[in-house]
Amino acid sequence: MKPSARWAVLLVLVGACGAAAAQKMPGFPTTTPAQGQKTLTIQEAEALAVQNNPRITVGKLRALQAREFVREARSALLPEAHLSLTAVDANPGSRIAAGALTNPSLYSRAAVGATVSQLITDFGRTSNLVSSSQLLAKAEDQNALGTQQDVILAVDEAFYNTLETQALLKVAEQTVNARQILVDQVQALRDAKLRSDLDLSFTKVDLSRARLLELESTNNYEASLSTLSAILGYPDRQDFKLIEPQLPISAPPESEPTPLIEKAMRQRPEILALKDEVASAEKFSKAEHDLWWPTVSAAGTVGQVPTRDDHVPSWWGAVGVNVNIPVFNGFLFNARGKSAGLETELKRKQLQDEQDSIARDVRNSWLDTQKAYARLGVTEQLREQANLALDLAQARYKLGLSSIVEYSQAELQKTDADLQDTDARYQYRLSQIVLGYQMGERR
Repeated sequence: MKPSARWAVLLVLVGACGAAAAQKMPGFPTTTPAQGQKTLTIQEAEALAVQNNPRITVGKLRALQAREFVREARSALLPEAHLSLTAVDANPGSRIAAGALTNPSLYSRAAVGATVSQLITDFGRTSNLVSSSQLLAKAEDQNALGTQQDVILAVDEAFYNTLETQALLKVAEQTVNARQILVDQVQALRDAKLRSDLDLSFTKVDLSRARLLELESTNNYEASLSTLSAILGYPDRQDFKLIEPQLPISAPPESEPTPLIEKAMRQRPEILALKDEVASAEKFSKAEHDLWWPTVSAAGTVGQVPTRDDHVPSWWGAVGVNVNIPVFNGFLFNARGKSAGLETELKRKQLQDEQDSIARDVRNSWLDTQKAYARLGVTEQLREQANLALDLAQARYKLGLSSIVEYSQAELQKTDADLQDTDARYQYRLSQIVLGYQMGERR
């Protein structure tokens, strides 16, 4: 065979193998559900976590418990009534018992009656206690919402991490397939004495690297799938087929973080809960200072005595008003009032610290989103340039103008560019999710 004929055969063979490899490596990898896999959308994953995660249940139970504390505090404003049934068998001689100068009246009797008491006023103390407990209940509602958002964020991060590792695994599999085709091609050419053993060795080394990448990607995918299953409340790893959300990922982020920080201050459950706790502490402090005010209450009782002594009337009844004025109790009320005031100041400082932390977190998340968005353009250019470099290196190698080393290096750069571009897409979406969480956006 003439040299020109041999080069024609070589070009046809290389071009056919390159076309087959190109068909197996699309720009953004997708997978089809395997038989037996359960499909899962991100909305379904969030719903499962909200239903199964015990942290959310704990938050809801605490909110319900806080509402019962409100009823407990409010009970002091309502009347108190109880029934009494008394039976006494007395010895008449007990009226002249020794050891005292009194003449007690202790009669044999059987009586039944009712007593009702009602707080008239304690000058606002009980009302402040009710308001304090109501605000604490609102704070627990916000804490429960914050716990739910924490869990949903963890689900979203695990969901997108699994999608990313799945996409990276697809890239690794396609790389293995493409390099296996190249090894087979160079093997055939080496057998035909058209390529050297060195060329074959380089292609096999690249194939081994691709297989190592595939093994690492498989391990990362399995680990991320196990993490997602655990967050969703499953004790074992589930074989999910994740459905990627159809969302635009190239929308640019906000140009300034200040509006985002202001939004976070209005929406973050932690901020709202601490504000309610501060207001609750203020109400409780006022209630503790109101301990020095008098307490005015009314009481009434009425009853019937069907079995009695002749000296005892057949019924009784009485009403009265009681005023309790505190005078001295060993500085107990002073200490309670001061303690409540210090607790209020402590809550204010906690709120200020939380606001500073959230402002920092929003700003950092905004910076991460800016960086991730800029990285999208860079990785896209990197992928395009790597594809171009691989095409040129492949053409030069076909024409015998370069060695297998140049071709191998171009393939490595192409694989790295594909991985970087895939990672950039998912990382930008994750940065958007984290930023939305930092702003307290409810989903």
